[in-house]
Amino acid sequence: QVQLVESGGGLVQAGGSQRLSCAAPGRTFSSSAMGWFRQAPGKEREFVAAISGSALRSIYADSVKGRFTISRDIAKNTVYLQMNSLKPEDTAVYYCAVGRTINTLGDYWGRGTQVTVSS
Repeated sequence: QVQLVESGGGLVQAGGSQRLSCAAPGRTFSSSAMGWFRQAPGKEREFVAAISGSALRSIYADSVKGRFTISRDIAKNTVYLQMNSLKPEDTAVYYCAVGRTINTLGDYWGRGTQVTVSS
């Protein structure tokens, strides 16, 4: 069974920064897209960002454009989400996902990491 392990969540003040990581121990996803989703209390899970297998293409939700940056280290089989200028509305559980393309994520999911932004 594929396991994606997220880390880097926690409590941060509004305006601050945080970096999330997602690793896939023992599994190679060098040809797969990877990305991030989030789910706030009482809301549906929503797309945040994705990056292609080659890392040449990335896409973002409008709500995070200019503030969040997705990247990946193919050799380490890890994807990152650098979050800057955080807002209270960014508070959510953040999930890592893998898929064939950046538009078809969801073949595998992590268990999530909580990010809480205080005002």
